Amino acid sequence: MSRWPAILTWRAHNGSRMESVRVVVTGNRIRASGRITGGECADHPAFSASYDLITDENGATKRLSLRSTVAAGEQHASIARDQENYWLIDTGGTHVRSTFAGAMDVDVVLSPFFNTLPIRRHALARSIGDVEVPVVYVRLPELLVQEASLTYSAGSDGIHVLSPVSSATLTVDPDGFVLDYPGLAERI
Repeated sequence: MSRWPAILTWRAHNGSRMESVRVVVTGNRIRASGRITGGECADHPAFSASYDLITDENGATKRLSLRSTVAAGEQHASIARDQENYWLIDTGGTHVRSTFAGAMDVDVVLSPFFNTLPIRRHALARSIGDVEVPVVYVRLPELLVQEASLTYSAGSDGIHVLSPVSSATLTVDPDGFVLDYPGLAERI
């Protein structure tokens, strides 16, 4: 019996946020629909963000739509990768077309789920090694989109990730989905 579709849920270690996502895995393809909610804390105002993700047959991000809501209002972003590997970013008033340094993945700050994409694509849950991953980096709750690079180092103690905002050793399940991201969240 297939494990997919499934609902995966994470709780922030400090109790200020939760993320829940419905995931459908077919081979290397992922379809995901999720929500992150956060109470006001030192790191961010109270917010709610929702997303829909589709990857291609290699597990690389094909399309991501995001909506973020704070007390002052709502913002939307559409992020898509075309056949020439250019990213098309639409955040309402801003339109960008860029390669984002060859990025094949999107990383959303405050979300343990999005680390799964490069971990699965590079088979880091089953091998030992290092990989530098350029990403389209989205900051929540403001939906600020930037170019960034993450470094993943898989070892016997887990998968170490170095991002623009943190450094931690993740534990993942056999399918490459994050179980614990110290300092960020744990799966419940």
